Amino acid sequence: MNTPADTTDRVWFITGASRGLGRAFAEAALSAGDRVAVAARTVAPLEELAAAHPGRVLPLALDVTDRAAVFAAVSAAAGHYGRLDVVVNNAGMLSMGMVEEFTEAEARAQMDVNFFGALWVSQAVMPVLREQGSGHVVQVSSIAALGGFPSTGLYSASKFALEGLSEALAMEAAGFGVKVSMIQPGGYWTDLYSAMRSTSPLDAYAPLREELAKQFAEGSVDSDPKLAAAALLELVDSDEPPLRLLLGSMVYDLAFDIARTRMETWSAWEHVSRAAEHAIAAPDAAASPADAAGEAGETGSGPGAGSR
Repeated sequence: MNTPADTTDRVWFITGASRGLGRAFAEAALSAGDRVAVAARTVAPLEELAAAHPGRVLPLALDVTDRAAVFAAVSAAAGHYGRLDVVVNNAGMLSMGMVEEFTEAEARAQMDVNFFGALWVSQAVMPVLREQGSGHVVQVSSIAALGGFPSTGLYSASKFALEGLSEALAMEAAGFGVKVSMIQPGGYWTDLYSAMRSTSPLDAYAPLREELAKQFAEGSVDSDPKLAAAALLELVDSDEPPLRLLLGSMVYDLAFDIARTRMETWSAWEHVSRAAEHAIAAPDAAASPADAAGEAGETGSGPGAGSR
């Protein structure tokens, strides 16, 4: 792994920095000698951090679901420090419940924070990073982005969406000298679960909930957030950071198990997959306008043409 000779005095912008992983990230950056713009809906802890590190912390009250507020906060941070070097999209929430149980409002709230909040921050910082010709956007994903699990379907959906967005962003930003990485943490002792929201449970899922509670009690592995912060520092210190970084042995092993299972399934169904593709000539140009319109999605060209 290559590391740059000088990684001191970087400027960070971290969302969800009042507690949990976000607070650990901010403290690690400060310990490394960097300056930090910290943003969260609860500003008092941010002000305490600023008081402990005079001149090196900019506290910002921010609800990441408010796009205009996100752009204003990023502008304030960039204007205050003159640049942004590391952007950490950490703000997030966990809504637990079976897919069938979610109301529209609950589902939208989950996506508004975990996906749209990160999207707004990514959009707001890119003009700054593009103009600089440098910077590193770090998206805090999750073990839940490796696969969907019972009772965390909407949370997984938000992280899957974040990862799809981030893969595209990484390719779009590369030409401007901007790096993008996703970290996929396992369990850490934060208040993610204590602050989580839950759906109104349906009786039909009571047996499954009992089994999940038993599994959680027997197999939960949680670590000190400082370990995740140390990994983040190593990531941003690298000249060639990976697109994805697994955090924790449990999530590392699970990632490989899921990948193997998927590859085995794909292999077993290869004959069906390959039989579903056979190039044909373009439809008859004499087809009626209605027919042509109906078939347009199946005969277009370019990435994703004809996809469902």
